[in-house]
Amino acid sequence: MIIAVLADEDIKAELKEKDLAAGWEYVWVDSVSSLLMTEADCYFDAQFEMDPERTSRLARLLPKPVLISAVDYTLQSIGDPGFIRINGWPGMLSHSVVELAFSDNQFGSVSTVMESLGWQFCRVPDIEGLVTPRIIAMIINEAFFAVGEGISSREDIDRAMKQGTNYPYGPFEWLEKIGIGRILSLFISLHKGNSKYEVAPALVESSKRK
Repeated sequence: MIIAVLADEDIKAELKEKDLAAGWEYVWVDSVSSLLMTEADCYFDAQFEMDPERTSRLARLLPKPVLISAVDYTLQSIGDPGFIRINGWPGMLSHSVVELAFSDNQFGSVSTVMESLGWQFCRVPDIEGLVTPRIIAMIINEAFFAVGEGISSREDIDRAMKQGTNYPYGPFEWLEKIGIGRILSLFISLHKGNSKYEVAPALVESSKRK
């Protein structure tokens, strides 16, 4: 059985480290067009972008399982054609449990395909940022507030988070792994829906220097 994947080299490397159940194999493609032309049992667009044409083209693959790395965008905002949202941020797919959001009527089919792939999953609410990315983005944003206000340095904050909370990475180490563009994009989306998600000025300034 085949899972066709559109992904960059970093995500490919993570997926190669993630065990697939016996009988499954990855087929790597380099475009949405190639994804559509590939005969597979499951599809994964790890480079998903909010674009009506892309959504329409991916919907042609249904009813086969179509995973999309859509951290910022909810199924509702996409139009919920039947996709499965997966937390595909760098550093997340290598976890033993993948984070998914999907419609209620898909629970049985999603459970079946995940069990077949040999992937454990956790269903999370269909909200912007899912759960883990939202938490990490909030921690990174707060870390930028601390740096911007001269409370501490990036290095000291990373060290304190790892030694004090046993996190695998500090906020700025996560930032380097995930990418500042993804963090800022999510936080701007969160702020539009709720003013409590104030974007740290230092985060915005840092993004301009990238």
